[in-house]
Amino acid sequence: MSADDENRFRPRPGRIRSDAPRAGKAKSFLTQAKKLARQQRRTSPRVGFGTAAFTPATPAGSQVVLSSGKGVKRGRGAVFVRTRNLGGGWSHRQPGARRVMVQQRYILHPGKGRKAQSHLRYIQRDGTSRDGERGQLYSGTEDRADGDAFLERGQDDRHQFRFIVSPEDGAELSDLTTYTRDLMGRMEADLGTRLDWVAVNHYNTGHPHVHVILRGKDDLGEDLVINGDYIVHGIRERACELATLELGHVSEIEQTRKLTAEIDQDRFTRIDRAMVEEADGRFLDLRHEPGEPKRQFERTLRLRRLSKLGRMGLATEHAPGVWELNERLEPTLRELGERGDIIRTMQRSLAADGLERDPMTFRIHEGAPATPVTGRVLDKYLANELGDNLTVVVDGIDGRTHHIANIDPMQLEDARIGSVIEIGRAEATARPSDRTIATIAEDGIYRPSRHLEQAKFEGRVPGGDYEGYVDAHVRRLEALRRAGIAERIDADQWRISEDFESRAAAYDARRTRRASVRVLSAFDLENQIGADGVTWLDRRMIHGETADLASAGFGQEVREAMDQRREHHIEQRDATRARDGRVFYRRSLLATLREREVARVGAEMVESKGLAFRAATDGETSAASSPAPCNYPAASSPWSKRATSSPLSRGGRSLTGRSAAR
Repeated sequence: MSADDENRFRPRPGRIRSDAPRAGKAKSFLTQAKKLARQQRRTSPRVGFGTAAFTPATPAGSQVVLSSGKGVKRGRGAVFVRTRNLGGGWSHRQPGARRVMVQQRYILHPGKGRKAQSHLRYIQRDGTSRDGERGQLYSGTEDRADGDAFLERGQDDRHQFRFIVSPEDGAELSDLTTYTRDLMGRMEADLGTRLDWVAVNHYNTGHPHVHVILRGKDDLGEDLVINGDYIVHGIRERACELATLELGHVSEIEQTRKLTAEIDQDRFTRIDRAMVEEADGRFLDLRHEPGEPKRQFERTLRLRRLSKLGRMGLATEHAPGVWELNERLEPTLRELGERGDIIRTMQRSLAADGLERDPMTFRIHEGAPATPVTGRVLDKYLANELGDNLTVVVDGIDGRTHHIANIDPMQLEDARIGSVIEIGRAEATARPSDRTIATIAEDGIYRPSRHLEQAKFEGRVPGGDYEGYVDAHVRRLEALRRAGIAERIDADQWRISEDFESRAAAYDARRTRRASVRVLSAFDLENQIGADGVTWLDRRMIHGETADLASAGFGQEVREAMDQRREHHIEQRDATRARDGRVFYRRSLLATLREREVARVGAEMVESKGLAFRAATDGETSAASSPAPCNYPAASSPWSKRATSSPLSRGGRSLTGRSAAR
């Protein structure tokens, strides 16, 4: 090293620091530049509606990159997306554009199972039209589209698209059907193909919206692949353009009214989104009052909203005009918004039956409840209207109203509105792979090498992929190892306990939280009181089950219904009341009621079909020209508001009148 190098002075200035408190800390040039860039940015990718809050126009000559990276160069609509990227950007994000929310989802293999059929039936359910009737399915050319024909055309499609288009000012649109057809027409022009779609208008919420189901095939019969950015932004832009064309741009007075209404809302609002974007390390400095009236109004909105958040514990004021946002601000507000939506849904379900319950008795379950819930079905619907799992609202006999989400539709297929059900967690069952592992293991040690030898010897693996078959079991063990159920000794040895199968099954039950739904009675209390057959009330009376009935809500209604049912039996001489008030029932009451019901149904069948009828005895088999049993009509559609058929039940399932006839 030379002397010059030894004595050379090399200044290395560090970051400018200040001992002032955080509220008055000087901002670096880089921080200020980032803040200006955020303010000048046309939009944020996190904005969910059409118009970003408080975003001034982008200066002329600046270039804005709007691509989200979701298949920018692939799929139909890519040319439209590139045009917007190279031009002035998305018009729906400019100030004054009408806001429209578009939710989208695609479903793989919609023809398999009954997912597409269940979803189509759901969006056409009762109470969704403007007059409260059943929703009407329509298409681009038909006012009454054939849903079954649409499903048949898409039976072999690889995928299906589902959209919910919800204009903020949808109630002011003259015709939602025409609006939807114009939107799909513009999409066809952008995508360069004819689209096969059906839609239903919904007016059952505060914002009228449209459910659109689009087949995954183009006009040539090929798979319809839509550009990702077009799905995220292009559809929303077209929807906003049409709403703005009909209603005009949002005026300053209208925008002011909408933003002011968001100040006291318990959800994540546009004001919150703007503050989160502009915050510097969660701090907002609003001490300086801008000279422009618009900026003054925005500052006032922020201060009033921060005051609300401060009372909620989601913001802290360190100095006059200097606020710190809580790190849990956004997730907390979103959870509050979802909870508020759930509570309003539960209140609407109760109001539909003329009921009223204290919100303090509401219980919200994300999945199957740990303790079984018994009660009356008030409502069942799709919490995520683009998904497949159902949510059920149950008026429990415990005096509480339960909101239980993520239930398999097949579990609730027989549960109608007004039915009495019991819902809890499904019993833990062992997987076949767990049973195989337990069988292969010797002295609590499972060896993949031994399993591979045995699999090759037996030769029962489909396709002959023995290594993949054994690897699947090893992956299962790896998942159970993370849960503390299995132990990995080395690459070829796993230690499992004696109760491995039961512990693995319990782990699956906790993880998936599968629900088990049992229909106790397919009919409501009113129809059970005067029934001539066996009812759920009879079983509870015979066994004296009253301890779990609350003294309020549905529990009290069940108590009163049991008293009326008891009086009915006394009138029919199926029960007697002693002097001390005790009630004694006829011996074999349930069997007598069942025989009486079979006789009544048989008489109805004789009258309607002109056939001879005789009740079959125990163990007797019957032969008929047709193997199908004769059934009388059960209840109406499972989405109907009330089930009005005969209130009979057997073995926890609704009795459909199956009798031996010949």
